[in-house]
Amino acid sequence: MMRSVLAIAGRELRSYFASPIFYVVTAAFLVVTGYLFTLILFYSREASLRGVFANMSILLIILGPALTMRLLAEEHRTGTIELLLTSPVRDFEVVLGKFLAGVGLLLAMLAITLYYPLLLFLYGSPEKGSIIGGYVGVILLGAVFIAIGLFASSLTANQIVAAVLTFMMLLLLWLIGAAGDFASPPLADIFRYMAVDTYYSDFTRGVVDTKAVVYYLSVVAVFLFATVRSLETRRWR
Repeated sequence: MMRSVLAIAGRELRSYFASPIFYVVTAAFLVVTGYLFTLILFYSREASLRGVFANMSILLIILGPALTMRLLAEEHRTGTIELLLTSPVRDFEVVLGKFLAGVGLLLAMLAITLYYPLLLFLYGSPEKGSIIGGYVGVILLGAVFIAIGLFASSLTANQIVAAVLTFMMLLLLWLIGAAGDFASPPLADIFRYMAVDTYYSDFTRGVVDTKAVVYYLSVVAVFLFATVRSLETRRWR
């Protein structure tokens, strides 16, 4: 099973690295985070990445759809999805392979930002816990965004439509917590629990809460399952 998953992930990563999309998104990500890192460091005079991590989450809402829009939509458009679905590979292996490829792209982008904490350690004494927690939080949040984007990409053959659907779902999950301010219990508590940003700030403070990890992994599992079911319905059309 893992051989098939890794083969699909490797194939997807090679196609992304041969495409300008990854480099454009990565360049935009690095330009904005680099600017924020310099600006926040200049004004706060603190050896901390909390402000950068806080803005990374917003940036991923904007750039994430561009990374995930072609994961399955491109397969639908070119017709290669039919080859995948009729090959001796199960649907969940296809979905898991695509998801791992998306996570691999995210890790590649974040790896380049490691020079931020390196600079802080060279010229200051930053808190290790908040940096490690921040990266853990970004990876978990990014995994949620990738799972959602993969699901949206399974619904259409149009990459632009997939990107718009992904952005709308991410924005909804991000803002749903604010709806809790206008609702009464227990609905308010449910809205706040569903919001993906509810737990994120804890990671930037160096607090890796098991409850938050379980929540993010649960959301990933839900959307991966939904993507598998989406492919299954296509198989029987």
